[in-house]
Amino acid sequence: MELIEPRFHFEDFAVGATYRTAGRTITESDLVAFVNASGMTGELFTNVELARRVSVLDARPVPGLLPLLFCEALNAQGPIRGAGLALLALEVEFTSPARVGDTVHSEAEVIEARRSASRPGTGLVRFRHRIIRQDGEVLTTYTALRMIRARQDPGENDGTKPG
Repeated sequence: MELIEPRFHFEDFAVGATYRTAGRTITESDLVAFVNASGMTGELFTNVELARRVSVLDARPVPGLLPLLFCEALNAQGPIRGAGLALLALEVEFTSPARVGDTVHSEAEVIEARRSASRPGTGLVRFRHRIIRQDGEVLTTYTALRMIRARQDPGENDGTKPG
């Protein structure tokens, strides 16, 4: 079995660079699977009649973590695919609710990039993500610090220099 070759490496993530993920529509099946797998079985998400009576939304609400999870998966399939080594920190702000039927994508900006002092051959990249619904409304904003594989550690000999 072959390993996935990285599309990008640490050196490719310059501060200010941006990218957009593919989109993903949240389905009723997604909601049911998520609440059952996560244990987030509050009645707002599991009782359709209650949700109709008390929700201010025009569709079934979904936990804010579900679009976040989807967008993290979409990010893992994007530029960090094969080079992302670890998610080290996450700061999240939920600003608008998501519903069954929403299609979400993430737009990310590199806001910090530096070599790791403790892990040779890696860099630390901080991204600011915005999870956006099909109508352009931002649902969630979060920053994620990730360890990313570098092409080569600056101290390593690449074969072009004696030593």
